[in-house]
Amino acid sequence: MNKKSASILAVAMAGSISLAACGGGSSDKGGSGGSGGKDSGGTLNYLSKAGAENLDPQRVYIGRDISNWGRLWSRSLVTMPATTDKAQGDKPVADLATDTGKMSDGGKQWSFTLKDGVKWQDGKDITCDDLKYGISRTFATDVITGGPSYALSYLDIPQKDGLPIYDGPYKNHNKDAFDKAVKCDGKTITYKFNKAWPDFPLAIASLRAYDPFRKDQDKGDKSNLTAFSSGPYKLQGSWKKSQGGTFVRNDQWDAKTDNVRKALPDKIVFQEGIDPVKINQRLIADRGDDQTAITTSSIQPQLYGQITGAVKERSSNVQSPYIDYLVPNFKKMTNQKVRQALLAATNQDAWITAGGGKTAYANADSIINPALTTAYVKNPAFKYGTGGNIEEAKKLLKEAGQTNPTIKFTYRGGTPLADKQAAAIADGWQKAGFTVKLNGLTDTYYDVIRDPNSDGDVYWAGWGADWPSASTVIPALFDSRVNLTSKSNGSDYGNYKSDEVNKMIDEASKATSIDAAAEIYKKIDAKLGEEVAYIPLDSQKFYYLRGSKVTNYINGAGTSMYPDLAGIGVKK
Repeated sequence: MNKKSASILAVAMAGSISLAACGGGSSDKGGSGGSGGKDSGGTLNYLSKAGAENLDPQRVYIGRDISNWGRLWSRSLVTMPATTDKAQGDKPVADLATDTGKMSDGGKQWSFTLKDGVKWQDGKDITCDDLKYGISRTFATDVITGGPSYALSYLDIPQKDGLPIYDGPYKNHNKDAFDKAVKCDGKTITYKFNKAWPDFPLAIASLRAYDPFRKDQDKGDKSNLTAFSSGPYKLQGSWKKSQGGTFVRNDQWDAKTDNVRKALPDKIVFQEGIDPVKINQRLIADRGDDQTAITTSSIQPQLYGQITGAVKERSSNVQSPYIDYLVPNFKKMTNQKVRQALLAATNQDAWITAGGGKTAYANADSIINPALTTAYVKNPAFKYGTGGNIEEAKKLLKEAGQTNPTIKFTYRGGTPLADKQAAAIADGWQKAGFTVKLNGLTDTYYDVIRDPNSDGDVYWAGWGADWPSASTVIPALFDSRVNLTSKSNGSDYGNYKSDEVNKMIDEASKATSIDAAAEIYKKIDAKLGEEVAYIPLDSQKFYYLRGSKVTNYINGAGTSMYPDLAGIGVKK
């Protein structure tokens, strides 16, 4: 399984952002006027610091952009509902398809049938071949880079030297193997997998990789910042990297085929490259166009004192799906007692306080975020309290015969807040007897810690599930067979390797239901905690402001808790 791009996985330690040719005229179709109502019309402004790296649905891999593009212009077979109800937020609903799919062959096969009346922005029908072509692009790993590539390991296509023998639509070698795995029969598409994939609809709804892409619109890597719409909005003109772009109504979208997107604003203007502090200062002031603005730049701690009264009413402080955690380097910290001492001396509360307190973070007790309701359970290994237990840590070090070990803590530095948090966590370790060397990296980060020969003893990292399942967390981080090589540890930054855990991951992959797999992943998590394969630091929280004229605002439970553009409108 592929990693997320560093812009979302390497979530800034300050939590400031978690890293997603003509105007439309009037028409009798639902598309040009949205779903109507008093909040239909006007312009919604979307302010951000980090720019969109990709619009290409098969390449986009930043949670914010996955959410935004799926609501505006790139529809999928199924999608997540627009809701704040966590119990419903992770249950896909039909989108381009007539239903949420039919599973067969013990989860190794899924079929979906397209609705009538779903069209591209030029009025042509969206077809099964468009869906098939979309996922075929993922196999062109030399062209379609950086995105999720689950299909490469799941679709029933023979492999050679670790890659499928089919290499995508540009070279098209061994296309017959792909055609056997993905078949079209009229408006019905069928996917055949080499293993059970009971949560495949979750993958479709949570990523853009399975969205349709029309062959005659494909320019390969030059399609990266283009958008050919199947949804209620289309890109006006071009998208300018690090600046943004504007989406206007797509008059070929028919609201009768879409039970999720309300498409209220006439226009959505994305403005990128703005300092997060300035964004929130502007939203606090609430003047002019900022009254109709939203953002995914969290409020900075130095501004907390200004979030009172009417301003506070325009804020939302919600749990995100992202976990910050530590990983001991198993090549260097080989003594389990020493790793347990490190765990015992870890003061989560000090880390959280240094980073902005309970407004910015919640405590964590697993690598599995509580938002993954089917898979989450408190890990019994993390038993020393959120403030740590220095005396227990000292005792463990004495038992290990290492009362004063030296450790190098590598973290993503470059900001005063990040350095402050690192110092806070190091203080507890030093009280327990560790000698700590702080190594804050200010340039590249994940490229460094992915090197199996990197010399850190402990690393900071961040992770968010691709969809609501532990299958997108534990294998990606701890399956040594897909991670550890001589040149890269993938996302297994601590070089962890366990035949027992790998075997349990295999058992989970054979499960034919999400619940059955979840029970196995809970046991794996307990084993990881016992061996101190990771130490949880926090569950990040989003703290967002919006303008006073923004209406129907929610942070969607099914869209990674970002502002859900399916229903947001503005007062004109």
